[in-house]
Amino acid sequence: MSINIKRNQLKRVVIVGGGLGGLRLAEDLSKANLQVVLIDKNNFHQFPPLIYQIASAGIDPSSISFPFRQIFRKRKNFYFRMAEARAVFPDKKILQTSIGKIEYDYLVFAAGTTTNFYGNANIEKWAIPMKTVSEAMGLRNAVLSNLERALTCATEAERQELLNVVIVGGGATGVEIAGALSEMKRYVIPYDYPDMDSSLMHIYLLEAGDRLLAGMSKDSSKKAYDFLTSMGVDVQFGKMVTDYKDHKVLMKDGQEIPTRTFLWVSGVKAQPITGIDGDHLGRGFRIVVDEFNRIPGMDGLFAIGDQCIQTTDPAYPGGHPQLAQVAIQQAALLAKNIQKIAKADEENEKHPGSSAPNIDQQLKPFRYKNLGSMATIGRHKAVVELGKFHSQGFFAWVLWLVVHLRSILGVKNKVMVLLNWLWKYVSYNDSIRMITYATKPKEVRDRLKREQTTHLGTDLLENEEEEEEA
Repeated sequence: MSINIKRNQLKRVVIVGGGLGGLRLAEDLSKANLQVVLIDKNNFHQFPPLIYQIASAGIDPSSISFPFRQIFRKRKNFYFRMAEARAVFPDKKILQTSIGKIEYDYLVFAAGTTTNFYGNANIEKWAIPMKTVSEAMGLRNAVLSNLERALTCATEAERQELLNVVIVGGGATGVEIAGALSEMKRYVIPYDYPDMDSSLMHIYLLEAGDRLLAGMSKDSSKKAYDFLTSMGVDVQFGKMVTDYKDHKVLMKDGQEIPTRTFLWVSGVKAQPITGIDGDHLGRGFRIVVDEFNRIPGMDGLFAIGDQCIQTTDPAYPGGHPQLAQVAIQQAALLAKNIQKIAKADEENEKHPGSSAPNIDQQLKPFRYKNLGSMATIGRHKAVVELGKFHSQGFFAWVLWLVVHLRSILGVKNKVMVLLNWLWKYVSYNDSIRMITYATKPKEVRDRLKREQTTHLGTDLLENEEEEEEA
């Protein structure tokens, strides 16, 4: 199998990850005089802030998912490949992927994070994470399927397991999904399941710290707590979840909650990549970068967004928060800096031996501009912080809707999401409540199985060992 992209006279930029940062970087660089290759394990971009609404049956997955090939169809020197990055060989300037090797002039890691289960095998096996459209669909199917089974189960204990929902993690995702499921319990279950007592459904939100939304002010945290408790969510602080066994969430203080719907949004870690380790990794396995998002000591390598940690910004000496705006702003600046680097490299190649100016003097260091934070809890319930402006309640809720609607790609998708929201607002009804399980054809299953054990870059590792012995 080959990645099958011919080199031309242009410098090649390979971007790993098509999230908000990777997409912005690809959009900006694909307009420049460069060959741009985007690699992602999915063939579509997904809009993370609204993924939880898929889980609560509020919107259709296609409304917040956008095919990369459609986005870039008019860009002449742009290429997309659906693959996973396996290893990087900086000395050879080669990236190993699940479908083959690709050479690069500049390589940018923008693959974001994955869920951190902190080494607990049971939690990793049974808990439902919430970072992708597929995971959101998994939660939606679990909730709806458990509701169906609760009508026919044999014992009260089993029924309670099916109707309890436990969410671990009091950040924005945990707060928003708890609020959305609470509204589903109030407005949907009494009508779709009239022969079930909806009061039997319990939603637990467990947080290890002493407040929700730790990245926001204490006033916003308190308001979010008040909103959720008024909606019937059981919010508990100081709860350290240690395991999940026999359909029970186990906590350090001895408390147990029976459930078959166990949602884990309690932590993340950067996507790993073989070839970058040791001193190049910081907290949460994030790649350490300098003020220009370069990986020190690795020529042509960069990282942005949640996958990197940058401690050179005077306002954020411990690293930036892992937020979408950080990734987008870093991508916008890096696109400009890479173009300057590429131009300087081309000049050096045309005039070898000439004294080249220090490229660092031409580059602009990254400084994060905090545009604010917001979270929605339910109808007319949200918290917003934009600099010194703080808002809670109805106005904050409207502002949240406007900001996120504007951020969605494509007019069609904006219209579809708006129509879903309007219908839900008028009818108090989440309209998308089908239980759908995707089944991969055997050919696809076999191919994925093959790719797990091939294209690992072992041939390059063997070559390196032979060179060292020589």
